[in-house]
Amino acid sequence: MQNGKRLKKKKTTIKKNTLNPYYNESFSFEVPFEQIQKVQIVVTVLDYDKIGKNDAIGKVFVGYNSTGAELRHWSDMLANPRRPIAQWHTLQPEEEVDAMLAVKK
Repeated sequence: MQNGKRLKKKKTTIKKNTLNPYYNESFSFEVPFEQIQKVQIVVTVLDYDKIGKNDAIGKVFVGYNSTGAELRHWSDMLANPRRPIAQWHTLQPEEEVDAMLAVKK
C-alpha cells in the first residue's frame, strides 16, 4: 500500500482442513527507491470457505509507520536489499490493523 492505496496483490496457496496452516512461501515486490519510505506491506490471513464469505483471521503490516517487530523487519529489509529476510509476525485483529492504517496515512 502507498498513501492508503493498494498497489499490488499476491495470494498464497490455500491450505485445506487445518486450523494451523503453515506457509513456506515468499513474496518479492519491486519498489522504486524514491517511494520505499511511503510503502506498507499488509498481510491478511483468511479462513477460506467454499461457500460464503472468507473471514479474516488476522492482519499484520510492515513498512512505513509500523512499530515493534514489524518495524525491525522492515528496517532489516531496507538494510539488505534483494536479500530474503524471514520473520515470524503475530496476527492482530483486522479492525485494529485497519484503524492503524487509517490513522497513519
